[in-house]
Amino acid sequence: MKRLLVIAALLLAVPAAAQRQPETADDALRQQLDRIATSEEAVLVPMRDGVGLSTNIYRPREAEGRLPTIFWRTPYNEHRLRGSTLRYALEAARRGYAFIVQNERGRYFSEGTFEILGHPQTDGYDALTWIADQGWSNGRVGTLGCSSSAEWQLALAAQNHPAHAAMVPMASGAGIGTVGRFHEQGNWYTGGVPRTLFFVWLYGVDNPLRAQLPSGLDQPTRARIARYNDLNASKPDVNWQRQIRHLPVSEILSDLGEPPATFEQFIARTPADPAWRQSGLYHDDMGWGVPALWFNSWYDVSIGPNLELFNHARRANSDREASANQYVVIAPTPHCQYNRLGPDTVVGERAMGDTSFDVDGQIFGWFDRWLKNDRSAFPASTPHVRYFVMGENRWRSAADWPPRGTETMRFYLRSGGNANSLNGDGRLAAEAPPAGEASDRYRYDPMNPVQTIGGGDCCNGGLVIPGAYDQRQIEARDDVLVYTSEPLTEPIEVSGFVNALLSVSSSARDTDFAVKLVDVAPDGTAWIIGDTIIRARYRDGYERPVFMEPGGVYRIQPTPMATGIRFGVGHRIRIEVTSSNFPKFVRNLNTGGPNESERTGVVADNVIHHAGENVSYIELPVVPR
Repeated sequence: MKRLLVIAALLLAVPAAAQRQPETADDALRQQLDRIATSEEAVLVPMRDGVGLSTNIYRPREAEGRLPTIFWRTPYNEHRLRGSTLRYALEAARRGYAFIVQNERGRYFSEGTFEILGHPQTDGYDALTWIADQGWSNGRVGTLGCSSSAEWQLALAAQNHPAHAAMVPMASGAGIGTVGRFHEQGNWYTGGVPRTLFFVWLYGVDNPLRAQLPSGLDQPTRARIARYNDLNASKPDVNWQRQIRHLPVSEILSDLGEPPATFEQFIARTPADPAWRQSGLYHDDMGWGVPALWFNSWYDVSIGPNLELFNHARRANSDREASANQYVVIAPTPHCQYNRLGPDTVVGERAMGDTSFDVDGQIFGWFDRWLKNDRSAFPASTPHVRYFVMGENRWRSAADWPPRGTETMRFYLRSGGNANSLNGDGRLAAEAPPAGEASDRYRYDPMNPVQTIGGGDCCNGGLVIPGAYDQRQIEARDDVLVYTSEPLTEPIEVSGFVNALLSVSSSARDTDFAVKLVDVAPDGTAWIIGDTIIRARYRDGYERPVFMEPGGVYRIQPTPMATGIRFGVGHRIRIEVTSSNFPKFVRNLNTGGPNESERTGVVADNVIHHAGENVSYIELPVVPR
């Protein structure tokens, strides 16, 4: 009886939901899709453990023979197609593809318990097998998606499923565990410092108290319920600007009344916790088996790890054809905003000019090449790297990343001992400082952290607006060291990985060091280009934290920044150094204790050294003119 009441309650929603609404652009696209494609909705695709994943299947009505398939897998409610998913489904049907949208395990109409990335090595593999076994399938599947719909593809690529013919991962960095120099565990960390974006994201997505459909429903009933009920929990609004300051960090969500779930598991881990290896993250010892067309962005969350993985996939050679067919496009936009490419693009507050790029044409050309065997659709002559050079505001091509011939240019951090703020005497110079040059000092108070303004970020409830923004408000603070070059007499293109080395001291056992790369225009506007951060206890690796001693001098190397920027004539190159970048990154409380479970912090007196064996510098990858 209880089961029947649940079904009846769900179906009673039909009259209200079926009332005619004003037609939107999505409504018009859905009507077009209905005309040219058949659909099967809320089909439960069985996994090896018996759990069923809810799946919508769209096939072109006029197609003859077996079809190639484009597969979009998601933790979001996309059974009612909208936005980019709807556009891709319609275009796929027009081009003779089956298009599949599948809810991850434990999300919306799928059975089971949710886990970030949705068990790609098992559920992803089993879904590919199911697709390939269908009578309408030609056995070739391409995976497509942005952000969460891309991140699960990475670990799946290591499985080298025989049906997985090609992939298009867009903005996929949160699917990377460890790759090369980057040890971010799905963007949970940068340099061992937790990022806050997933705190907000998990509040919205992780729902251990979610409603579920009763088991045993027939497919037509499931499909009818899914048309009129989204099972989408609506949680109370949160003032994240206030809540993100809550201490201890480990109670940020429980303070809102949330039951213990994924956040509490993750925040209790260290960067080297073996539990990270048990999730759906991709690690660079897993091999690589699928040709990939990557889409990345300069102002995204993890452009560095994304490009490091692109290079790794080209070198892996566990599948030689796959490694030989890795291509990347790098746009100037924030996370997943490839639809913003076009004339008169503005990113943050900076004009980027004409950023036009045929994203959809490239995607379907790529799939035609690998799923239909049309080699002319994506010619072998296509450059492996296409990237937008900010400042010059034009697209460039290269065979490798960084571009071949790139040379390292080193700039030393120098001053007379007073680089504090924009009004200090800090400078960047090609000449190494003489012995005895004064160090720079600043006081870092975790209760008064340096504010994040712009840069690469996403998905954080409005805490940080990504993009290019003026940093002078930040540079006015005395706890920010500012080092600026002389105006350039000729342009410099910096494209590749930007490395920093700092020689540091602190009164604290542990603190953070944050570095920012800035393009200073002739009018003084200080555009953020990239940033990085490192927790001092992890300077010798993540497996064995080592604390500082007062008066000791330590060499700190944050993970690289990545960019493509031309510093024009009259522009100046600037580096900022401080110890916080909040709310993008969790504040270090400077105690040397378990930072995320502590309630109070201490002030740290931090030093950047310049001279002798204790130099500090930045290394820029400069592309010859």
